[in-house]
Amino acid sequence: MKYRQILYTNYHTTQSGRASGVDAKSLFQREKRQFQREILPLLTLKKDARIFDLGCGSGSLLKMLQENGFTNAMGMDISEEQVNVAHAFGVANVELGDALNYIKSQQQKFDLITGMDIIEHFTKDELVELLQAVRHALKPGGKALFRTPNLDAAMSTVFANGDFTHENYMNASSARQVCMACGFSEVKAHSSVLFIENAAKEFLRKCVWSILKFRMKLILFATARSSRDVLFTPNMIIEARVTQ
Repeated sequence: MKYRQILYTNYHTTQSGRASGVDAKSLFQREKRQFQREILPLLTLKKDARIFDLGCGSGSLLKMLQENGFTNAMGMDISEEQVNVAHAFGVANVELGDALNYIKSQQQKFDLITGMDIIEHFTKDELVELLQAVRHALKPGGKALFRTPNLDAAMSTVFANGDFTHENYMNASSARQVCMACGFSEVKAHSSVLFIENAAKEFLRKCVWSILKFRMKLILFATARSSRDVLFTPNMIIEARVTQ
């Protein structure tokens, strides 16, 4: 039996829920708040835009979108356990299935395709296949948003190797490279949003982060490299557009 059949069957129990250190409902709400800060500002879509969330997991992104008035958002996940969690939390339009096979049959159908913490689960060959399928499933002028670990981050292995099912790792430069090679016309990489909800801890975190970021820039300077296009956050957001 291949490892994916074993690990994805109960993925919420063995990874996404376990790793959070909180109960499923608290994790779901925390993820929603993170997407509110991180993904919603990147959306300039009409409320009836067609949106598809690849590997939607518990549906926390979909729930955030639906609560913000996006009426035509749907998602799919291969893990029955994850889909059941989404249904239990009242997320609409979540289906069980192979999202890659689904989008291969959907030509120029969606205004936005999202993939949160999903593209790192594909091998390089599989990722190229996925990105090409996403491009063809987007309408002209549509875009894809992916969140994935950033290999340029400090202690990147904590995030990149914290999940046995991860297959590939990128930084901002390689993310742009592969998206452009797969036919996207405009590709940007954004830092993920860092935030601690405890006010005192968040103030301390900001202070420490400023020092660490300065140190990382100094290291690049010392190696005769520019820090202009380098991201330092543990995750990055890839924004890839299709030509109008």
